Amino acid sequence: MSTSASIGPRRRSRAGGAGPEGNERLTAITGTVLLVLFAAEGVTILGLENLLYWHYFIGFLLVGPVCVKIVSTCYRFARYYTGHPAYVRKGPPMIVLRVLGPFVMLTSCAVMATGIALGFGKSTRVAGLPMLLLHKGFFVLWAGAMTIHVLAYLWRLPRLVAADVPLTRVRRTATAIGGSGLRWALTAVGLAGGLVFAMLAAHLASSWR
Repeated sequence: MSTSASIGPRRRSRAGGAGPEGNERLTAITGTVLLVLFAAEGVTILGLENLLYWHYFIGFLLVGPVCVKIVSTCYRFARYYTGHPAYVRKGPPMIVLRVLGPFVMLTSCAVMATGIALGFGKSTRVAGLPMLLLHKGFFVLWAGAMTIHVLAYLWRLPRLVAADVPLTRVRRTATAIGGSGLRWALTAVGLAGGLVFAMLAAHLASSWR
């Protein structure tokens, strides 16, 4: 009887859908991917003269995962503020992170938009120079906000990501929720979209040489 009682909640949990826990895991998975890509992009900044192509390639590649993370974050925001019971029970992030979140999102979009504009810009003196200054300025603002954001969430990433990795100890002991395959698929789609964009557009780095 105790065995069936223990199995019952697990089945109900899977049947009930992922909810805020699944959303949190998707955000964590995508965030981990972004941390790796941001680190690689940071390496290219140290030697732009020789690594400009890869700076462009990784920058364009980032577009896909960033879009997935923004959608995941906005989804949680919308569900919470429209009063969905599960998301209300989960509660919002700390007030500092709630205030910082939109700033991180806006500066991320600004850095990427100005970077893309630089790639597709035809003039490096008229349109390019102001855009380059904007790109650098938004990057400084983004880096400060992102540092706080990462430090606040970094300690939770290993547990959340491992909970969706098959055959891990954390996965076996984690709360059973549905949608693991969908979360990995969304992450893969974001990466694939960014990869296609990067392969098609990274050659624009040659215009700056």
